Parts: sequence; structure tokens; C-alpha cells
Amino acid sequence: MLDNIDPFAPELPPYITQYPDLEQGSDAWLAARCGILTASEVKLIMTPTGKAADNDKTRAHVWELAAQRINQFVEARYVGGDMIRGTEDEVYARMAYDKHVAPTQTMGFVVNRKWGFAIGYSPDWMVGSDGLGEAKSRLQKLQMQTICEHVSPASIPPDFLLQVQTGLLVTERKWMDLCSYSNGMPMAVIRAYPDPIIQDAIIEAATVFEEKVRDKIKDYHAAMASGARLIPTERRIIQEMF
Repeated sequence: MLDNIDPFAPELPPYITQYPDLEQGSDAWLAARCGILTASEVKLIMTPTGKAADNDKTRAHVWELAAQRINQFVEARYVGGDMIRGTEDEVYARMAYDKHVAPTQTMGFVVNRKWGFAIGYSPDWMVGSDGLGEAKSRLQKLQMQTICEHVSPASIPPDFLLQVQTGLLVTERKWMDLCSYSNGMPMAVIRAYPDPIIQDAIIEAATVFEEKVRDKIKDYHAAMASGARLIPTERRIIQEMF
């Protein structure tokens, strides 16, 4: 596998930043993502009809990103069995892709600030100067459904559509191969291309979401300046529990 992006790839526009050396899940990776809406979270801010959402999950994420920006800190999250399986399966999916489709390249995180705010994406890998790869670990029943319903004709399963389109939007790459992997079953490689209608809806929802985050940060500073009984504390290192 290649460790660096193709040196002959077109120069990036100034509003895109790539972090090829960040290991996903590391402290440095978490720091780069701190306070930024990411592709995997866009589903929290949009309705099934593609509009800006205003529900409990959306509001919770507004508070989360506002707190991250204030504190410059991302709290540890529980790592369950599905996440552990997904991390392992990503390695095997990438090996299979390298062998049967094309050589892959490592990329830890990408940030696009084209819209006056940041949206981030962590590619599972990149391909040449035009492509991306995203691996999804699937239970066999879901892999069975994916193979029967999404391979021919090719279509991205609805659960991953927003993440895929956001990844293409952030990186401005021409295509993405979604690799649906289930141990012992055929890996489905489904190619997706940018969809301007979906991407415009993502930008619209992200703009609304960003305004809400900024409003909450203003509310926080107003509360801090109000003379209320707010006692400073020091952050302690808490042992992560898995």
C-alpha cells in the first residue's frame, strides 16, 4: 500500500486541507476533528426528505460541537463490538480492494472550508487523484440484502448515502467506491458520483446547523459574562472504559 497521496495529483484549492499522516482514532485525529461537522454526522442534521432537521438528535449535536469548540476537547466514546469488528473489516476490505481493483493511498482527514465554515471527512482510503474508498462492515443479512438490491443496477444503500455524498463534497473527488464487506461473503464494490441535488441539500442543512452552533456559543459567552455562579474546574484525565 502507498503511504502518501500521488505527488502528481492536481493542486488543492486553498479551502481544502488534507491530513494524510493522521491515524484515525488517535488523539491528533480527534483534535483535527474537534468542533467540526463530519460526513458521518450529517445524518444527524437532515431529515429523510433532505431538509435541515430540528429534532432531539440535531439539537444534541449542536450542543456537542458547541462544547467542543469552547473546550477544545473531544470526550471519549464507548467502543463496542460492532466498532471493533468494523475496524478489523476495514483492513481486509482495503487489502481486497488493493488486490482486485486498484492501489490505495492513506488519508487521515480532509477539511473543506469553502462555505465559510468547515465540514470534515475521514476517507478510508484514496485512489489516484480522482477516487475515494469507503469500507462498511456488514452483518451477513445486510450483505445479502446489499448484493441483491444495490449491486445491479448500482445504488448506494440509503444508510450511507449522506456520508458518501458528503465525502465527495468535502474532498471534491470525482467518484467513490463504497465497499460493503462481510466476512466470508463477496465484497460489493459500488461506485458513486457527486449528486449536485443531494450535495446542495447537505450544504443548506449544514449552513443552518452552523448558525445554531454559533448561536449557542454566543449564549455561553453571555452566560459567562452575566455574573452567574460559575466556578472554574480543571480537567482530569479519566480512564477510558471499553
